[in-house]
Amino acid sequence: MKRLNIILIMLALIGGFTACNEQLDVVNPNNQTTYDFGNTESELQEAIVACYNRIRLEGTYARVGYTLDAVRGDEVWNSSQQWYLDYDNLNSPGTIGIGDEWPWRDNYHVVNRTNFVLSKVDEVEMSEDAYNQIKGQALFLRSLAYYALATYYQTVPLITDYASYSDINTMYAANNTQDEVFDQIEADFAEAMNILPSRDEGGEWAGGRATCGAAAGYLARTLMFRHKFNEAYTVLKDIIAGKYGHYELVPDYGDNFKEDTENNAESLFEVQFLDYGTGGTDEEWTPVNISSEATQGHAVESNFASQELGSWGDLAGAPWLYNLFRAENCTDGRLDPRLYWTLVTYEPEYNTYTGLKTDAYPNGDPRSNTIYQQEITETPLSNNAQGGISIAKFTNARNNIYSSITNGLHCGVNLRLMRYSDVLLRAAECENEINGPTQTAIDYINQVRNRVALEDLQVSDFPSANALFEQIANVERPKEFGCENGRGIDLLRWGFFYDADRLNQLVEHAYYKRDGTASTELLTAETADDSSFEYYYKGHEYFPIFQSTLNANPNLVGNSANKNEDNGPAFFEKGYTVRPIVDLN
Repeated sequence: MKRLNIILIMLALIGGFTACNEQLDVVNPNNQTTYDFGNTESELQEAIVACYNRIRLEGTYARVGYTLDAVRGDEVWNSSQQWYLDYDNLNSPGTIGIGDEWPWRDNYHVVNRTNFVLSKVDEVEMSEDAYNQIKGQALFLRSLAYYALATYYQTVPLITDYASYSDINTMYAANNTQDEVFDQIEADFAEAMNILPSRDEGGEWAGGRATCGAAAGYLARTLMFRHKFNEAYTVLKDIIAGKYGHYELVPDYGDNFKEDTENNAESLFEVQFLDYGTGGTDEEWTPVNISSEATQGHAVESNFASQELGSWGDLAGAPWLYNLFRAENCTDGRLDPRLYWTLVTYEPEYNTYTGLKTDAYPNGDPRSNTIYQQEITETPLSNNAQGGISIAKFTNARNNIYSSITNGLHCGVNLRLMRYSDVLLRAAECENEINGPTQTAIDYINQVRNRVALEDLQVSDFPSANALFEQIANVERPKEFGCENGRGIDLLRWGFFYDADRLNQLVEHAYYKRDGTASTELLTAETADDSSFEYYYKGHEYFPIFQSTLNANPNLVGNSANKNEDNGPAFFEKGYTVRPIVDLN
């Protein structure tokens, strides 16, 4: 009997194990892994959409990932004097999550997902067009992430093999040099440029997606960061000639900052957000962002807009930028319309602009002092305590689609990361770097000025390449791209942190007052309360790598900001130069 019981128990155990084995073989289609997903074209198309989702996180472009570069520049200051202060002052200790960690974390989310797609795409049978679209988008988005990482954190791990994440020996990657990262970025953008369709060829598919034109534009940016002006100029001229699709300046500058004019003829690439009120109700901050009921907007407006009107009031435009706009009027005497779309200020002249049709306001409709459906008779404060001029770009201040701001991930204005006007002004810069001031360079600039009815520049006004560079760097670019992501990166590539005169110029540009007013006066050392650049520590033109990240990865070391290390010698050792200041008056 005892022997029989033993036999029965053994049979029961064998049966149980067999049943378990059969149960383990059942695949839950709702709980797929990277091992059994991505093996068909349709699944890879889904995976690419998931890659785009990651550029809509708070650390990429839904808030701080976008605005950190703006506040690093000389056109924006931290009017709340708390949330962004260490990044405005360029002296973060490396222990603050919003800048030291979040863009790092969320851009590596993009790297991870695009590496997954690239690890699968060569093994899946599909048409050549589908292959090029999927691979090209993955290459573009990965390089977009690395472009942000390299220009924010300088020396970052370069991970291009998805298998690295599953091996303990390669998961904790060491820093690569900035040049090694840029080599990969150049290669990826170049390949994407050659295999992606243009916006014209892509048709409806191309709406909101990376195209060869987007890749070409970012390749030119990357090359110019490394002072490869001849190579960049070739790419830029090809874009202008239409090789990568048709682009043109839209007649109304304001159409670059509205919900109903997104993905227009001027846009090379923009981050897609659902129009206000059309998303869900879940406020999903990073790194989750997976709810089907997510709001699907961004919070840049909550940083840029006036606290008086409901925003957080964290950032303000520099009085220097305001006065730059006021220094030159349109040919018909009106204010530069870019002031209207860049800064929220009260200007009596706006109430008189009715029924006039020029390139400045092509539709002839009035531009009154109305913001968020409120009539204003004075400039609203960015921050109720410190003051400052609130920022209009990528908000609905001038669009008037609602009367008060709902803070958080709600604003639906797509962030145009690269516009055709940038192509033209970069082409002018390259022409000037290669050939000096020429009529060709002036013509590129005048296309951008003509759109807003400013008087043409004359080549005779610029006796040297230094003079024309000054016009491009400190007049044309800040007025066209004021308060947008990219100014801080420009200051890096121009070497302004490594020249005493240029650094002092940044100090002067960044003067502000904390007197609770929306000061628009041109400030000096005597009249200003402060300047962000007075607090700059050497090496902190880049953001430090988060200390907790360094602690968790034994192979990772700090960058120049972690070490307070001067990058000037390395900049000049590459043969780069800093253009001297030229007085244009």
